[in-house]
Amino acid sequence: MAPSLDFSEWWSKDTRKGTPVVVTMENPNYSVVEINGPDAAFRPVEKSRGKNAKQVTWVLLLKAHRAVGCVASLATFLWALLGAIKKRLIFRQGVSMDNEKMGKGKALFTVIKMFLVTALAILAFELVAYFKGWHYFRNPHLHMPRTSDIQSLFHMVYVAWLTFRADYIAPTIQALSTFCVVLFLIQSVDRLVLCFGCFWIKYKKIKPRIEGNQFESDDVEGSSFEYPMVLVQIPMCNEKEVYEQSISAVCQLDWPKDRFLIQVLDDSDDESIQYLIKAEVSEWRQKGINIVYRHRLVRTGYKAGNLKSAMGCDYVKDYEFVAIFDADFQPNPDFLKTTVPHFKDNPNLGLVQARWAFVNKNENLLTRLQNINLSFHFEVEQQVNGVFLSFFGFNGTAGVWRIKALEESGGWLERTTVEDMDIAVRAHLNGWKFIFLNDVKVLCEVPESYEAYRKQQHRWHSGPMQLFRLCLPAIIKSKIPTWKKGNLILLFFLLRKLILPFYSFTLFCIILPLTMFIPEAELPVWVICYVPVFMSFLNILPAPKSFPFIVPYLLFENTMSVTKFNAMVSGLFQLGSSYEWVVTKKAGRSSESDLLAAVERESKTMNQPQILRGASESELSELTQLKEQKESAPAAKKKVNKIYRKELTLAFLLLTASVRSLLAAQGVHFYFLLFQGVTFLLVGLDLIGEQMS
Repeated sequence: MAPSLDFSEWWSKDTRKGTPVVVTMENPNYSVVEINGPDAAFRPVEKSRGKNAKQVTWVLLLKAHRAVGCVASLATFLWALLGAIKKRLIFRQGVSMDNEKMGKGKALFTVIKMFLVTALAILAFELVAYFKGWHYFRNPHLHMPRTSDIQSLFHMVYVAWLTFRADYIAPTIQALSTFCVVLFLIQSVDRLVLCFGCFWIKYKKIKPRIEGNQFESDDVEGSSFEYPMVLVQIPMCNEKEVYEQSISAVCQLDWPKDRFLIQVLDDSDDESIQYLIKAEVSEWRQKGINIVYRHRLVRTGYKAGNLKSAMGCDYVKDYEFVAIFDADFQPNPDFLKTTVPHFKDNPNLGLVQARWAFVNKNENLLTRLQNINLSFHFEVEQQVNGVFLSFFGFNGTAGVWRIKALEESGGWLERTTVEDMDIAVRAHLNGWKFIFLNDVKVLCEVPESYEAYRKQQHRWHSGPMQLFRLCLPAIIKSKIPTWKKGNLILLFFLLRKLILPFYSFTLFCIILPLTMFIPEAELPVWVICYVPVFMSFLNILPAPKSFPFIVPYLLFENTMSVTKFNAMVSGLFQLGSSYEWVVTKKAGRSSESDLLAAVERESKTMNQPQILRGASESELSELTQLKEQKESAPAAKKKVNKIYRKELTLAFLLLTASVRSLLAAQGVHFYFLLFQGVTFLLVGLDLIGEQMS
């Protein structure tokens, strides 16, 4: 039989301990009391002495467990807090922000870590001082410096800083500023020559002309011009806002319908957008327009790969010319009649480029500043180069190419993000000539948000440097005249694509602010004020209505040099960002005349019965569903344009630095320096608050 393990009887057994004690009292009034054990009042205490020890042990263990749990919870909370901060500041999880704001989060997190390391270093120093006995009250023999000693020490440090600044820092900055000023003057002379060339073109009324009237008769057979076969391409990728108006404008080109074909080259990865574009193409096909829809499953080579794939179709060999329009471009109906006839009796002509016109140039300050730049680019740079050199960079859209020129130049290549400039350079090396038509304008959009504009400028400035590395051997080995090689290398690539961002960023964004703290390296007033203002006047001449924005334009161009310089470096050294292709976001705007024309066309189609030829019931039902979805879809809200604060901060810094340089002779350097410091402090706090919000 197993032994019993029930200790309840042992625990409850009443055991008596000790010996009896007899106490005799002299007072007879008291009786004898026999004490055989503890008093009854204390008996429970005696009995429970063993149980209380166990209870105390368990209570202590429970409290210790709770304490350990609190410490573990606190450690878990701190770890989760640090992880959340890291995710918010570095990886931006849960926040829909772009790569630049991720970079700003990394920078802020780095500042926080540096501050933490500094605090730990100070704490370590305090601990060392404590154990070494470096305390005045505990060690009276420790020498404490007096105020005069500290002032003498600061004076020595300040004198040493002035000597080092004057002997080493100032000469370096002065040499760099001299080099940048020379580049600045060279680029200014180039701009001045271009402006004189544009003035000469205006004065002499020089422009490409078509000999005779090629379209005297409305009858195609009776006209004096034989309509060539023209292929029209519209490359697009997720262009939900603008696909409809671009397809509509191209389908209304005034050209015999049997003499041109429209290719809608869609790289969209959104199925809903694909269906919408298919529906638009189907509608125009039912109206008798020769239009096809092509979609690639894999978007290799971006736009260049899309165009290359389309040119590989078998039916392309039947066409002589190809016109290219991006998704936001809306050509006038007479576009082909004003461009294609220039190829007649001109077998060496490979490209006819039209000018861009912007429907949203007055939308906000950013679009106004872009209009200044692009107006100078088209009316001055491209027009002068087209008239005197017969060469300029293809803009990638609103142009007509001779297909033979494309084929002999190697076709579209996927090696850079500026495939338009690539094919233009290769065609120029093969002896083809270009014509720029300043009077033929094609409506399009400029980016309305700074984010889209910054990404566009990054691609436009990184691609040419990447292309320069690839094309330099071909340029040197080509058979074109030496002066054309010099124009390509020195002016087209080096001066306008590399030197301009370099000196603008170095001179106005680095050296100019440093002169506030290093007065020994002062910049001349004519470099800071007179020449930049004069060049800004020249840039604004093609867009005279933008004259009130000359000061924002000057500051904006200098601050944008940061993005352009970064893009130039990434393209020159083939960094990862030089291969990025981000489609510029469009707003889908149209001009007032386009809207009126669209309303008129819509009213005509409403009055006339529409004939759908060759459409199956499934296609018709699909079109009906897509129309209902488009009508029921809520209108997109207009996003508020946000200029990034760092660009505004840099522009304000350049402005105050320029004013300080101009007024330094009047002894107000200290006040501007103080004002600048307070500005930096406020802007820094504002940026930190923006990041933490």
